[in-house]
Amino acid sequence: MLESHTFFSKMVDELVEFSEYDPELKDGIRWLDDQAQKKGITFYDMVFEVLYKHDVNSKAKEWLNTRN
Repeated sequence: MLESHTFFSKMVDELVEFSEYDPELKDGIRWLDDQAQKKGITFYDMVFEVLYKHDVNSKAKEWLNTRN
């Protein structure tokens, strides 16, 4: 579990570093940081929450598409 947490943290850190060269990414990271502060959670928790919701929604759409 610790390895996956470390991998995730490093991945997020790299995105933050890369955002220096990508204005759209930088704006998205600022928005995520603002949302995290409003919710009283860490930036990393907010990123995880967004990615998790995206994954769940994608899988739900895929499931719906295979049912029809």
